[in-house]
Parts: sequence; structure tokens; C-alpha cells
Amino acid sequence: MKASEATESDRIPPRELARLLLRTWPYLRPQIRHIVLLFTLIFTGEALLMGSAFLGADLFSNKVLLGEKLEPEQARLFLLDDSYVRETHELPPSTVDEDAEAPALLTETQRRNVRNGVFLLFGLAWYLRFLIGQVRDYYQVWILQRINQTLRVAMIEKAEHLSLRYHSHAQTGDAIYRVYQDSAMITSVVSGVILFPIEAIGYLVFGLVMISIFSPAIGLLLVIGFVPGVWYIARYTPRLQRRSLRARETNARLTSRIQEAFASIRVVKANLAERAMSRRFDDDSVRALDAAFYFRLHLYVMWIGVWVLTGCLMLLALYLMAGWTVRGESTFAAGAIAIAGFTVWNLGAFQYTQGRLEFTAAYGHVLAAVWGNLQDLTMGLRRAYLLLDLDPDVVDRADAVAVPAPIEHIRFDDVAFSYVPGVPVLRGATLTARRGTVTAIVGASGSGKSTLMSLLLRLYDPEDGTIAVNGTDLKDIRIAEVRRSVAIALQQNVLFAATVADNIAYAASNVSPADIEGAARVACADEFIRRMPQGYRTELGERGGKLSTGQRQRLSIARAVVRDTPILILDEPTAALDAETEHRVLANLAEWGRERIVFLITHRLSTIRNADQIAFLANGVIAETGTHDGLMQRQQGAYRRFVAAELVGEADDA
Repeated sequence: MKASEATESDRIPPRELARLLLRTWPYLRPQIRHIVLLFTLIFTGEALLMGSAFLGADLFSNKVLLGEKLEPEQARLFLLDDSYVRETHELPPSTVDEDAEAPALLTETQRRNVRNGVFLLFGLAWYLRFLIGQVRDYYQVWILQRINQTLRVAMIEKAEHLSLRYHSHAQTGDAIYRVYQDSAMITSVVSGVILFPIEAIGYLVFGLVMISIFSPAIGLLLVIGFVPGVWYIARYTPRLQRRSLRARETNARLTSRIQEAFASIRVVKANLAERAMSRRFDDDSVRALDAAFYFRLHLYVMWIGVWVLTGCLMLLALYLMAGWTVRGESTFAAGAIAIAGFTVWNLGAFQYTQGRLEFTAAYGHVLAAVWGNLQDLTMGLRRAYLLLDLDPDVVDRADAVAVPAPIEHIRFDDVAFSYVPGVPVLRGATLTARRGTVTAIVGASGSGKSTLMSLLLRLYDPEDGTIAVNGTDLKDIRIAEVRRSVAIALQQNVLFAATVADNIAYAASNVSPADIEGAARVACADEFIRRMPQGYRTELGERGGKLSTGQRQRLSIARAVVRDTPILILDEPTAALDAETEHRVLANLAEWGRERIVFLITHRLSTIRNADQIAFLANGVIAETGTHDGLMQRQQGAYRRFVAAELVGEADDA
């Protein structure tokens, strides 16, 4: 998918939902053995809990509290003698006629012994489950974060390979939100769609099986009740998806607003615009909060509908079970569950089945909530995957070659390009630059100067025409080779919270301290660096906040020089420098660039005059080329008029 084709609808059909979930597999696969082990821990812990509850319910309710004698299987479980066992001709108290002789009960000592055994059983099971649970929780977080890390790295790598056509139109905050927040949905898929639902479904199945053992009619009633519940949830799903997308879009815009507020803090303060910035932030924040609230509101409305349905089923089931308990009817599979003592409907059987009903209903509610949250997290996953699905506009050809060496000349031949279809920036630019020369790219703002150099870096590809290195089309050369051969110093200098040396050596591999200092001397930065507290080891603040604009600009030039590439692009390299420093820097660059091709993008006449050739851009074409003196001799020349306008502007400024 091209970046220009990236769209997001407010609906996720079931087929796409399944596809989005299946796409998590490449990120899960490296952790599959850990996931299997995690499931083993989960089911071991839950088996201990459910098994002890099943065995202990009748023992505690009927044997310890009511004093009924044990079933033979129960006595053997606790290694008790036959005096604890109910005689085969005896019936449980709940089934004995009022006129019949009362059955024998456990003595106080026997009841205490059974109680101690039950508490030992429960205590051991709960302790083991607690230990397993602690290990499981930590292990699960570790697995999920490893999976999320894999996806985030993949998204960043893809974003770095997309052309500037995408980045120039995408909001920074939106991209950050996709990488940081939307990508985290993959952990929710694992925990909320794989781990927890499997666990919940296991509980549901276990609950239905146990309830059906006591009464198949109740089990069938619950299964039938699922049908209208599923229909209701399916009808409500599209509404949740729309609300989820709205919430994520508004939060992405809020992230962009935050990024904008911090990036432009100096401009905001200088223009007393704090109140306006706060107002815009407040508006975006309210929209994001409202969108998140309405998604949660619809999620709860759906959940309440499911709760009402299950509540009706619960009431009907409890009514039937209460009648069976009063009459003391036999349970459906009395023989199969004799070890638990539930041969008839008594207090213990009623309480256990009631617990299973509540447990089953609770996990039914939970699965409904999981489905609702699934709509949200799949919306997030789709936004994350949309970035991964974008195809770079600039890609290597299958037979791409290395950069010709040494680079003798670069030719732009009838190059055309536009950012927006129908609005051309370059209409047919033609220019040749040779090794050992400095070419100044000059023109009014918006004439396409930076775009021309972006095409040389293959940040974009021209729509028409060619750019050739020694006669080889740039499109036939590997992108990495092209960019490895070009260094660039931008007017907007980006520095990092690192040492001065690290900032200069950024993106330059295998450079020595001598190389770093040599590049700084070319950029006339060595003097002020050595006056800093720790010289080249001085830590800079975020974005080089400790430096003046001119100092940051010279570090940017040094960063380009240290790469020692055959092509150097300087975009307004001396805009923040005083005249003397500018002269020294340009003289150093001219000496350093004797065997290189240097491009200067500048408005400053003092910089332009020293160039070997000047290319004047107007209306998307290179209208004139030549030296400063030669172009100034053209009485009606475009460059001459440009210089006259610049001189007038400088006089007005003075």
C-alpha cells in the first residue's frame, strides 16, 4: 500500500478481524515455547484451585457443618477408617422420612478430624496456586513486553524506510501514537484474546460440564441462553468499532498537540501565545476524553445487556435447583461424583452448583467485555499495521548497482517533481555539477532548492527526467550507497543530549578523535568547543539547548564534514554566522572540498559570490547558470533582479 492510499474505515468486518489477529503470529512465534509454558502454569494453578473446591465443597458443607458421614471414596482420600463412612443402607439426612430413624452422624472428634483434613487440602492447594500465580504473572509480563518490543522495532524500521512524502504529510504525534500506543495492542491480543479468553473458555466449559453432571437440563438451559447473547453482541459490535476509532484518532491528535507545544515552546513564549496554546490543548484534550468516555459508555451498555440476560437464566436455574434440593432428588451422575459426596441434591450440592452458575455467568460477562475490548485493540492493531503495510515510494531495483567511483559529475536532466498532484515544484530542472566545484542553488523561497537536493539524496524520486552520477541513473544505484556518498548540513540543526564529540560523530562510523577535531576545525567550531568545561566531552542539553544558534550550525557542518563523503550539501550553512566567521568557514570548506562536489543552498550574497557556479531556480526550472560576475552582466537576467531585491532588503534591514 502506498502512503497516499493509507485510509482507515470505522468498521472491521469479521474476516479482517481474523486477519488482524493472525498477523500477530510472526511476533508471537519467537516466544511460542514461553507461551506454552505459561499456559501450563495457568492450568496447573487453576486445576489445583478447582479440584480442591470440588472435593472440599461437600466435605465442608455437609460433613463438617452438618456432621453427615462420609462416602467411602472420601474416607479413603483422607485415610480414615470405616467408622467415618455412612452405612450403605443409610440415606443422607435430607432424604430421610420424618418418622424414620435418624441416620448416624459423625462425632465431634471425627468432625474436627475431617475439618482439619479439609483445611489442609485447601491450604496446600491455595499455597501452591499462590506460588504458581506469582511466577505466572511475572513471566507473562516478560513475554508480553518481548512481543511488543519486536513489533515496535519493526514499526520504527519501516517508518525510517518510508520516503519523506509520507513523513511530510503524516502528523508526528500520530506516528508516535501508532508506535508507542497502538503497537501495545499486540500485548492485549496475547493477554486479552489468547491467554485470558482460553482460560475463561476453559472455566466456562468446566462450569457447564460440572453443572450438566448435576443436571443436564440446567446445562442445556445455559447453552440455549448463549444464542440471544451472541446475537445481541454481534449487533452491537459496529457501534463499538466506530467509537474506538474515534477515540484513537482524537488521542493521536492530542499527542500531536503535546509534541507541538513542547517543540514550539520558545515561539509560544516569545509571542505571549501561552493562553492560545493552552486553549487548543484543552479543546483537543476534551475531545479525546469525550471519545474515550463514549467508547466506555457503549461498552458498558453492551455488558449490561448481557448481564440482564444471564441474570434471568440464573434466576430460572436457581428456582429449579431449590426445588430439587427441597425434595432431595438424586443428582444426574451420582455415581461418577461419589468421591465429592454429591449423590443427591442437598445443601452442599446446591451451594456448589450455585457457585458454578455464578462462576460461569461471571466468565460469560467477562468474555462479553473481552469481545468489546477486542474491537478497541484490533482498531489499534490495524492502525499499527497500517504503518507496516505502507510501501516505501523509493526502493532499490532488483539489479541496483554501487555508486560509480570516483564521482566525477552529477547531472540533473529535465527533472520534474510535485508533492501534491497537479502542483509541480520542479518542472524541468537541468544542471551539471563537477568534482572540485561549489555549486550555489539560489532562488526565491519555495522555488524548489531543497527539493532538488532531496531528490539527489533519493528521499524522493523524480516524476520525470533523470539524475545521473557519472552517467548512471540514480534510480539504478542502491539507496544506501547513494546516501553513504552524500553528507548534508541543514539550516535546522538537530543535536542530541550527548557529548559534543558524539554529536559530531553521529552517523559516522569508525571515526577517530582526530577526525572529529579535524572536522570541527573546518567548521570553525574547535575554538569554542575547547573553551567548554570538558571540551569535546562536554554534555549538551536536549537539542543542544546550551549552545547559540551559530554554534549549533557549526556543529552541524562539522557533522557533515566528518563523514568525508564525495558529495556535500549545505542548506543555508552560514545563516546564523557573523560575516567574519562565515568567511572563514566558507574558505575552509572550499579548501576541504577540492576533490568533492559541494552544493550550497543559500540566500546570502556573501556566500553565493564565492561559488564556482550559480544555479538560479525560478518557477520550477533552472533559469540561469554561471558565476556571480557572469550572471550580473545580464541586464535583464533573473539572477540580477534577485540580487537587486536582496540588496534592497539588506538596506531596509540596515
